[in-house]
Amino acid sequence: MSSQHTIIVTGGAGFIGSHLVRELVNNYPDYKIVNLDALTYAGNLENLKDIDQSDNYVFEKADIRDAAQVDHLFKKHQPDGVIHLAAESHVDRSIENPSAFVETNVMGTVHLLNAFRSLWQGQWEGKRFYHISTDEVYGTLGETGLFTETTPYDPNSPYSASKAASDHLVRAYGETYDMPYVITNCSNNYGPNQFPEKLIPLFINNIIEKKPLPVYGDGNYTRDWLFVIDHAKAIDLVYHKGVNGETYNIGGFNEWKNIDLVKVLCQQMDQALGRSAGESAALITFVKDRPGHDKRYAIDASKIKNELGWEPSVTFEQGLEKTIAWYLQNEKWLRNITSGAYQSYYESMYSNR
Repeated sequence: MSSQHTIIVTGGAGFIGSHLVRELVNNYPDYKIVNLDALTYAGNLENLKDIDQSDNYVFEKADIRDAAQVDHLFKKHQPDGVIHLAAESHVDRSIENPSAFVETNVMGTVHLLNAFRSLWQGQWEGKRFYHISTDEVYGTLGETGLFTETTPYDPNSPYSASKAASDHLVRAYGETYDMPYVITNCSNNYGPNQFPEKLIPLFINNIIEKKPLPVYGDGNYTRDWLFVIDHAKAIDLVYHKGVNGETYNIGGFNEWKNIDLVKVLCQQMDQALGRSAGESAALITFVKDRPGHDKRYAIDASKIKNELGWEPSVTFEQGLEKTIAWYLQNEKWLRNITSGAYQSYYESMYSNR
């Protein structure tokens, strides 16, 4: 058995996962980082072209809904750690097709837990199962207050309910089988490489194409925003320094109402594109609210700051400026994503492996 420390990252070709894989591959050349991803609509190997030839990186196309496939890959790579990001994550999609979220987010997590438990059979020294969750499991907040690690769960959408279920299962395996685990619940991520159905990349794309900017309801829904590269650094820190059995909330200390965020985005896009002031804001269109829409999320991230020393490196305006610059410099990536042409990259790179 190899003494090399091996981590399986599920969903490593996705938005947050690709930034995490890059962080781990670059920071730990002596590790083996295995990216396990099914390459569904949001998984994109172009996100990792800069590191996919690295000696300490391995890609495995696999679906966590397939228990036998997961078990095979765990036996093949014998991971010391699992960082589990693979998930169906878009609330609107969960409203349309709840079953898919249960299959991936609940059963997929169970398959990973079973494979990890079966592999090590209680020999837990140096091992860790790290589950990435969301602030949406806590439900909604009023005008005041923050989500803490002890806030009772109160999910309001099929997506958040499926994530809550998977969180409970990870904790249950920890208690029942003494499996070492950590869980983090993060706020809304933004940054480079995000699939353009999420608010910020969707609106960047629509502003470029001068399409309407659909804002739900009155636009006063409030979210905390976390720059994805800061999130990847936090995950790295929790994996290596976090305490087994603990939960850490990861937030950006950036609470914004949707309409205010969109106005700042429009201002920065006008400047970046050389358009007249107010040109992008004129595209704002209010649309019918979605069912089960939580009014406000806000995370208290003081635990991870006080205990592990993590805090965001950028303000929201700084992170947004970096994000806009990336999308404008990578319009080919954006075109490929929206056209589906990026699938051909996978075929050319991995179809014969």
